[in-house]
Amino acid sequence: MAIPKQGSRLITVNDSVFRWRVRRKPTYCQGNSWGPMTFAVELADASSRVLLVSLPCSRPDAWVGKRTMAIRPALVTAVIRMALGHGWDPRQAGNAFELALTDETLTKLMNGQSPAYDVPFMRR
Repeated sequence: MAIPKQGSRLITVNDSVFRWRVRRKPTYCQGNSWGPMTFAVELADASSRVLLVSLPCSRPDAWVGKRTMAIRPALVTAVIRMALGHGWDPRQAGNAFELALTDETLTKLMNGQSPAYDVPFMRR
């Protein structure tokens, strides 16, 4: 499975260039806030084993207002380093490597700072 180049962003971690992307439109389950917000990561220069990351929050464009957060490059970098430490080999062929993050894991990845969640209906 390859990540489409259009709409993806490049990021360099440990001298390797990765491509990461959040799905353009939510799935039905994500739109109803039944499924988590996810993003995918792979090596930029070759189609290889993809990293699928699930966050403990909903997408900002979910139809039902639940807590959400922005995915920033610093978070993507920390998640890639964590996945590499947990055995993800991006050059190896195979099924996607799935990584489900919890609130505690996010706090550790963000240097002890708890994630800043936003509730969409409170923006109005």
